[in-house]
Amino acid sequence: MNEQSEDKTIRRATGLLIIEVRDSNPNGDPDRESDPRQRPDGRGEISPVSFKRKVRDLIDDKIGPVWNELSKGSNLDPERFCILESRAVKRPMVLKELEGDSSAFKKKYWDGRVFGNTFLEENAPTTVKTGVVQFGLGLSVAPIDISRLTNTKMAPVEENKTRGMAPMGYRFVKHAVYCMPFFINPSMAHKSGCTKQDIDLLLKVIPYAYSHTRSHGRPMVELRHAWYIEHKSPLGSCSDFALLDALTPGKKEKRDEPSTSWKDYEPIPTVLPVTLSSRVEPLKDLMNA
Repeated sequence: MNEQSEDKTIRRATGLLIIEVRDSNPNGDPDRESDPRQRPDGRGEISPVSFKRKVRDLIDDKIGPVWNELSKGSNLDPERFCILESRAVKRPMVLKELEGDSSAFKKKYWDGRVFGNTFLEENAPTTVKTGVVQFGLGLSVAPIDISRLTNTKMAPVEENKTRGMAPMGYRFVKHAVYCMPFFINPSMAHKSGCTKQDIDLLLKVIPYAYSHTRSHGRPMVELRHAWYIEHKSPLGSCSDFALLDALTPGKKEKRDEPSTSWKDYEPIPTVLPVTLSSRVEPLKDLMNA
């Protein structure tokens, strides 16, 4: 009985995604004509929303290879793993599912249980503003170098013309390594209805977030590592920041200049210092799970 109970427990956890970008735009900024996101100090950014969108899309595609592979032998009922932030979802339908104790809503939408939602603020007796899992801002280790090229297309765009042009329509980061933290907080599970099965599915889909959502503007973005650390205490057994700092890579030299390849970085930390490792469960790389 104890082992079964333990299997259903959501653990407090800290994670860090190490993302390499080559000649791609990992996250365009709509306020800057879809330029790769960049802060004033030159370092690049990837918004949490953009990463969660990729995860949602993979779970939402119930006839796609990722869902089919991950659901094999897992007893995952597709009706319990619908996506709230989907174009197929209509607001009147959601409001109806929120009636009463909102159990229909909580049982149906995987991303609502995991990431939180705002629909419950309107009609449900229990307001849920946040979820069990939160992704932080992805930030490049070094400043990024952005290139802009003109896109051309062979198409009859106007009379007597055979080629359409989009000046500076192709915008990309030449090379960068980004670090994106994420956190699992079991304190919110009873409010959103999140289960360990929900978290297990998230951990399984993370490695495919970029490789199975490639696009014209994002052909070469890859997760190099997806570090995951469970705390020994449900309240947290050490500092999240200490864990993240211990796993964050650095450049070998010229740290204030953009990188040109993976070789520009110091060896990626693969173990935690003893002062931290003794306080948490063994370090896992979801990419090797």
